[in-house]
Amino acid sequence: MDLKTLKTFQLIVKYGSFVRAAEEMNYVQSTVTMQIQKLEAELGVQLIERGNGKELRLTEAGRLFHGQSLQIVKNMEQIQTDLANLQLGESGHLRIGVTEPTASYRLPGILKGFMSTYPNIRISVEFGNTPLLSERTLKGELDFSLCSAPDLGTDLYFEPLFKEEFVALMPEDHPLALKEVLSPEDIRDYRLLITSATCPYRRKLEMVMQETGNLTLDTMEIGSMTALKFFAQSGLGIALVPKIIAEPVSAGTTTRIIEGSLIHMTFGLLSKASAYPPQLAGHKLYQYLKQHLAT
Repeated sequence: MDLKTLKTFQLIVKYGSFVRAAEEMNYVQSTVTMQIQKLEAELGVQLIERGNGKELRLTEAGRLFHGQSLQIVKNMEQIQTDLANLQLGESGHLRIGVTEPTASYRLPGILKGFMSTYPNIRISVEFGNTPLLSERTLKGELDFSLCSAPDLGTDLYFEPLFKEEFVALMPEDHPLALKEVLSPEDIRDYRLLITSATCPYRRKLEMVMQETGNLTLDTMEIGSMTALKFFAQSGLGIALVPKIIAEPVSAGTTTRIIEGSLIHMTFGLLSKASAYPPQLAGHKLYQYLKQHLAT
């Protein structure tokens, strides 16, 4: 039993004629007859009876089979369409990972545009830090991730897209608000709000501070990058946050530029080396993200 035979059977029922069905399928009539005979032999029942004047009517088995075959053909046609779209990259299910602040501040608008263009591509988004997303990408649990550069020596491919600019966020009445530009040395005498130990930016911050001789700092650990601005707003310390999070500046706070390499963190697309470049729907999303994130 194949899809063409089912379609032939349905056309015979629709037109009440082997001849009309043959014309619709662009077959000779004998082909249609052979298809139905083979179908009945496979099912072990008679589906069609010829009445007087060659009028066709369905047997009880034929009526049952016709009703159920309608949904079978519909499902098969949908499967064929889905598979064709999958091969063209027009459908599929993609799993991507993303770090903050891109997860909340950049990605929603970009995905809205992408999914309007490719409505049959499903996307699942997982939030996490770079080490976690690197591990999951390497295991194949994520198709690719948007994050900072991973540690060296992994079987991952990283494509830089832009540099995340950081600023110092503080209350308006903070002593350092009197300066237009801050240096790492300026921060050592004040409490610094920092992210968790697994955050790549915190590791970079610690290396920069060590290079300036500031081995000990008054710090307060805040597990969420996006929450730092609210702790700074409450006067608990200075927060070094991505500029995109700090703007517009909340009432009672201000930002200052930080000089040196501390002000940037490279951000890009991370994929398993063996899976680069992505294929099918993954390729379309990968290219779309590059287009809208690269600077």
